[in-house]
Amino acid sequence: MQKDAKASSGRKPPEPSVDHEVLDTWRRRQMPDLQPILTQVDEAIRATVPGLSYAVKWKKAHYGLPDLGWIIEVAAYDVSANVVFFGGADFDTPPPLGSTGRTRYVKLTSLEDAQRPDLQKWIEQAGRTLGWR
Repeated sequence: MQKDAKASSGRKPPEPSVDHEVLDTWRRRQMPDLQPILTQVDEAIRATVPGLSYAVKWKKAHYGLPDLGWIIEVAAYDVSANVVFFGGADFDTPPPLGSTGRTRYVKLTSLEDAQRPDLQKWIEQAGRTLGWR
């Protein structure tokens, strides 16, 4: 039996909302240079995975599905955005960063990074992989 992914913090998961406005508000509060990257990632996730729930907790955006839990987290820092896949270790070719548990991530520093084909493949796999509940 496959184990659920657990957040590294060990804290309670965010409360889901079907209203995407929570993520729009979060994105507008980030560094201006990161906003195009965050917009690109958000659009790719929403276009690829239907039926998403959204949340912002611990200053991070979360994307989830009712049956799979939270599948993707996006964290914005001063010069980069990390896209975290809670079930990333189970992907055919996992994202390169992260080595504990099932969580893997990728660091994006440019709009070109956000348009990488492998990022799209990871998003597709996240929509079919058990996440954090």
